[in-house]
Amino acid sequence: YDGWYNNLLHHSRGSVGARLLRLLPANYADGVYQALQEPHVPNARHLSNVVARGPSGLPSRRNTTALAVFFGFHVLLDILGTEKPGCPAEFLNIHIPPGDLVFDPAGTGDVVLPFQRIHWAMETGQSPNSPREQVTGWLDGSSIYGPLHSWSDALRSFSGGQLASGPGGRIPRETDGRVHMWKALDPSTGQGGPQGIYDLGSAWGNENRFLQAVSIAWFRYHNHLAAVLAQGHPTWSDEDLFQHARKWVIATFQVNIVLYEWLPTLLGTQVPEYKGYQQHLDPSLSPEFVAAAGQFLATMVPPGIYRRDSKCQFQRVPGPDGSFPAMRLCNSYWSREVHRRVLRTWQARSAMAVGVAPPALPCHHHGFESITDYWYGPLKYSRTDYVASSLQRGRDLGLPTYNQARERFGLEPLQSWSDFAPHLEQQVLEKVAALYDNNTAGLELLPGGMLEVDSSLFSAIILDQFVRLRDGDRFWFENTKNGLFTVEEIRKIRNTTFHDVLAAVTSTDSADLQPHVFVWRKGDPCPQPQQLTAQHLANCTPMMVLDYFKGSGAGFGIIIVVLCCLPLVTLFVAWIVAILRKRDFQKLQQKQSPVLCSFPSAMEWHGPKTDSSPVYIQLQADEVLKVLDRTGSVLRSISLKAHQRVEVVLSSNKGNKALLLKSPKEYDLVLLFSEETERSNFTGKLQGYLEENGLELHMSEMKEQSLMKRAVTQEQRKQTLETFFRHLFAQVLEINRSDAGELNFESSQKAKESLTCELSRAEFAEALGLKAHSMFVDSMFSLADKDGNGYISFREFLDILVVFMKGSPQEKSKVMFRMYDIDENGFLSKEEFLRMLRSFIEISNNCLSRDQAEQVTESMFRASGFQDRDELTWEDFHYMLRDHDSELRLTQLCIKGIPEVLKQNLHNHASFIRKKEPKSSPPVFARVNQYQLRLYTEAKRKKYERNKVQQKIQEFKRFVENYRRHIVCVVLFSAITTGVFMERAYYYAFASPSTGIAQTTFVGIIISRGSAACISFMYSYILLTMCRNLITVLRETFLNHYIPFDAAVDFHRWVAMGALIFSVLHTAGHIVNVYIFSVTPLSVLSCLFSNVFMDDGSQLPQKYYWWFFQTIPGMTGVLLLVILAVMYVFATRHFRRVSFQGFWITHHLYMLLYILVIIHGSYALIQQPRFHIYFIIPALIYSADKLLSLSRKKVEISVVKAELLPSGVTHLQFQRPQDFDYKSGQWVRIACVALGTSEYHPFTLTSAPHEDTLSLHIRAVGPWTTRLRELYSPESLALIGKLPKLYLDGPFGEGHQEWNKFKVSVLVGGGIGVTPFASILKDLVFKSPMWFEWLADIIREVEEVDRNSLVSVHIYITQLAEKFDLRTTMLYICERHFQKVLNKSLFTGLHAITHFGRPPFVPFFSSLQEVHREVQKIGVFSCGPPGMTKSVEKACQQLNKKDQTYFAHHYENF
Repeated sequence: YDGWYNNLLHHSRGSVGARLLRLLPANYADGVYQALQEPHVPNARHLSNVVARGPSGLPSRRNTTALAVFFGFHVLLDILGTEKPGCPAEFLNIHIPPGDLVFDPAGTGDVVLPFQRIHWAMETGQSPNSPREQVTGWLDGSSIYGPLHSWSDALRSFSGGQLASGPGGRIPRETDGRVHMWKALDPSTGQGGPQGIYDLGSAWGNENRFLQAVSIAWFRYHNHLAAVLAQGHPTWSDEDLFQHARKWVIATFQVNIVLYEWLPTLLGTQVPEYKGYQQHLDPSLSPEFVAAAGQFLATMVPPGIYRRDSKCQFQRVPGPDGSFPAMRLCNSYWSREVHRRVLRTWQARSAMAVGVAPPALPCHHHGFESITDYWYGPLKYSRTDYVASSLQRGRDLGLPTYNQARERFGLEPLQSWSDFAPHLEQQVLEKVAALYDNNTAGLELLPGGMLEVDSSLFSAIILDQFVRLRDGDRFWFENTKNGLFTVEEIRKIRNTTFHDVLAAVTSTDSADLQPHVFVWRKGDPCPQPQQLTAQHLANCTPMMVLDYFKGSGAGFGIIIVVLCCLPLVTLFVAWIVAILRKRDFQKLQQKQSPVLCSFPSAMEWHGPKTDSSPVYIQLQADEVLKVLDRTGSVLRSISLKAHQRVEVVLSSNKGNKALLLKSPKEYDLVLLFSEETERSNFTGKLQGYLEENGLELHMSEMKEQSLMKRAVTQEQRKQTLETFFRHLFAQVLEINRSDAGELNFESSQKAKESLTCELSRAEFAEALGLKAHSMFVDSMFSLADKDGNGYISFREFLDILVVFMKGSPQEKSKVMFRMYDIDENGFLSKEEFLRMLRSFIEISNNCLSRDQAEQVTESMFRASGFQDRDELTWEDFHYMLRDHDSELRLTQLCIKGIPEVLKQNLHNHASFIRKKEPKSSPPVFARVNQYQLRLYTEAKRKKYERNKVQQKIQEFKRFVENYRRHIVCVVLFSAITTGVFMERAYYYAFASPSTGIAQTTFVGIIISRGSAACISFMYSYILLTMCRNLITVLRETFLNHYIPFDAAVDFHRWVAMGALIFSVLHTAGHIVNVYIFSVTPLSVLSCLFSNVFMDDGSQLPQKYYWWFFQTIPGMTGVLLLVILAVMYVFATRHFRRVSFQGFWITHHLYMLLYILVIIHGSYALIQQPRFHIYFIIPALIYSADKLLSLSRKKVEISVVKAELLPSGVTHLQFQRPQDFDYKSGQWVRIACVALGTSEYHPFTLTSAPHEDTLSLHIRAVGPWTTRLRELYSPESLALIGKLPKLYLDGPFGEGHQEWNKFKVSVLVGGGIGVTPFASILKDLVFKSPMWFEWLADIIREVEEVDRNSLVSVHIYITQLAEKFDLRTTMLYICERHFQKVLNKSLFTGLHAITHFGRPPFVPFFSSLQEVHREVQKIGVFSCGPPGMTKSVEKACQQLNKKDQTYFAHHYENF
């Protein structure tokens, strides 16, 4: 079947894909592989127009029939396979001269007909090219049975030894994909597909109707012989019948028909006598034969073919513009019509006996319109020039020149252009000579052979090839030594002609066929009516250019938009999840809240650009309307008693759902009810409520839009109050008007409204940053509200503000005295003094009990000598504050509306750590001006005074020094990633195997493959950042000096963001690739993806959606994008805090991610899988680490103690597992199955390493921690009867555990972030603990044990107002008095110093630099909310810019 082992000495000679046998050296431009092109040789189209123009349809001098021509093409299909395009795809495109009448009538000069070079041997190309071009080198019937055994089997019916037939049994079956048939598009209709394409032995057997008819004749002849053999040998099997029939068909085809009947007719000369098999003769095809044979036959192709019936009646053929006497060849290429009428032409000989062509006449005498202008085209062009393509094919093959070929075959070379005369017209001769610069030595083989009058060169080449094929074929039927046929059988075969074959396969009488069907002789039956010319036939369909992407633009764009919207869709889903989680959490919080179901509910409208919020309305007996949230907390109170009448406005459209409650001197309340009936019920209740309290209700209606315009929103009220405060301070402090701001209002009415507005109690409290019902607000509001109308006017506020901003200490103390002289008798009783003190303490969440407050009161009375008095006069009260005149002088009333110009003068900073100075040294603390008090420590070192350039250089040096480990790791990882990207990019750009993909999509392949390698690397090694157990162990090794293990999570995020960027690049690269592949012809795609595509001639590429949704890489790629979008969105800080469970679940998609990545790359669409190169080692390490954690997670831990502490803190004490070793500052992950979920949450251990049990302090801030607190509440435990068990994973290391590696360590904790320091402090003093009430007891315990002043504790009450606010000043006075008298804090009971306001980290750390001059590095460990850790980080960065003590900051957020 495939020619292998025909020659037992040289097994591959003549086999499928064997190299061509060069008879002469290759003629390439570079001597290797580059084909000759302009200007070295003429333009192929131009040359075609010169040598192949003239009248069409001239008769043959030898009366050769059209059947001989198409039979010749059928023979070439048996031995040639040159149409297979080469890989990688290379093109020798034919440039069309401007103004070409067929291909460029507009004269653009931009038309190019594509021409793809044929397949070549990959091991060649470094030496003269030897393309691998043939299907098989033997006349063995491969055009009938196929070139491969599998092909032959696919053609069989496996019944009676016959070939499979279609309906009726007269024609082969239509192809169904089992046989690789060529399916080029019909150039006249553009139709494609398998319809009308039959399964034949040659892939190109359906090229035109006439070639198809020859193939069908041999199909019928096989089945005819099989039926005859079956009758003669009824016991033979299907295989016996098939093989015997095949043997006879091939022998018949080889002998008298091809070599002894057809070839002599074609060449006009007899074939030499057969002298036996010659083993050493190479029968391989020559490039000269490959090019010459096709061109020789093409010059004989007629413009059309007659159709007739069995009675020699010629039938007209329907066409687009009427009927015509014959079928036009140019409109018959790859026709998909059902050919039943065509097949009837075999009923009589004249069907193929007419339409002769002149193979021996000079070509200028006749034209080849059907092949020069209307041959079926390649790629997206429906038409091409066959002659020009043949010329390019000759150059592709590296054919020798015309004279070299003539000399090789013993012919006289061309000496002069006149040697072609007189048979060649002078005009044609001059044009050809001009194209070759009058150099006969440069004339190419094909145009020279076409110009010959006797075709001597073509005939010599063809005869030489067929003789070598015959004599070098061991299985030639005349070779009696192969034992295939007997002498008698050979004689019988020699006597069989193609006339006999046609007579056997048609119902036509043998007498109606001429004896020699390849030649027309006088007297033969059914002569043609006339010689056909193009003028008698239908016009050829003009060229069409296909647009492969036509109709795909919108869909392709939609897919890109959808891919880009994946993050947005995921954000929307995450937003819904966040809302649901928030709702569930609110329901959980409402379990202990008052039932609100009885109160009317609605949505409160806050403004046009603000979301509405659900509220409940409560009507109280004291004529107050309260607005509550879902938890029952009061959002605002509206006093109705101050209103002469209550005005309500209802909406009259949009479902009548809106209600406006006007609130004079405040912002209005706008409610949106879900239904009109709910609004009616509320108005009914409101009306009845007002009637009961003797209040008048006025109701009106207007459109909803007008209602909302009339409403005074909270934002509008806020703007009014801002103007109020701005100009209030402008008058008090005499600030420039430009600093206070102008009244830029639309009308004087609005300006007057801002300055004449009055503050309600709630607004006054908000301005002070306090709650409306606090005692301080009550006292201050009563003092300021002189007219007692329940509101404070501009003038009333101004009077009280002047005292605090400009008054003396005496005036300020007198105001405070009047504030708390409740009965206004001129005396301040102890109870009133206690009330004053408690009003100050309110702002610190009542951190003192009443007993402590009474103790402070008695102590202060005693210290001032008033222990025997029950009341104080103002003079006594001022005397009590005698030591704090300076603080009272700076005391102000801090209000939110204070201008920035004043705030800059009121910020006070202090350093709280100082060394004991010698008595002779100057004071450490120095006072500044009256508005600023700055405590500082003067540094003894050289001041940091340099120019800006030097400062930047020094900052950069310090940055590199401080973060050298981080920089080295990031740079190293980035360098490896860059190297991986560059290696793949360079490989596919310049060094990859020659598939042609870089030439097809250069940018897309570089981006996609480079980024794919980076993704493989980053997604693999990101696993190491999550090996918590490994990191904990390595932290204690020398590697910690070189690798910042504390930054593992940050590095994880950094790598993840890098991987995301490369994933986006990878997607973008593939989008480019998909577009290019969607417009790339199939012949090129079959080279790029040989394991996916097979070139079937259709040239139609797969649509864009096939690449996205019908390939494994495409589908997995889209799924990977979805997973990445989900994982990254839910991993953001916001959604992680809102729904940790959502983050936990979505992040576990990493397992599916890696599975899809493996599948995505394993399909090997472009390259062999490489992900495993990066993935195996990190995956093994991560798996081992994960297995270690899983082994711990399976062990239940018994909780021995559970305690609910204040501030929502749950204290759990549980058993310490065996061999559980940890360090202070480390953390664990716990899960509680009793909560119905197995998710793990991280918490820092608050127990010390030397203790026998483990303890955690967990603050209820989310659903899981809230449910955990509820689970361990006394009520739940009473129902359960036992303490639920926990699952433990850990311990894991973090930066806090390195506190003991620094000589000086600063521990900064905020909120529940103090938990790691509880363990550190207990570990520091190493004492078995007695259980305590949270951190204060731990610090107290540390103070008792700390004999060597190892620990310095500073506590900041950040809830208080600014440092020199009136309230803060009074608390400061009380605190300092308490420290002085009892040597402990009034608020904490500790020796530790208590400060008010936020800690000033920069001066605090600066003082540490001065106190600890000998220390080069100070460890700063912070844990708490992001705002606090960010402030600490900024302070450390600011100080680290200077060449002083370095602050190493380790932080954790919650």
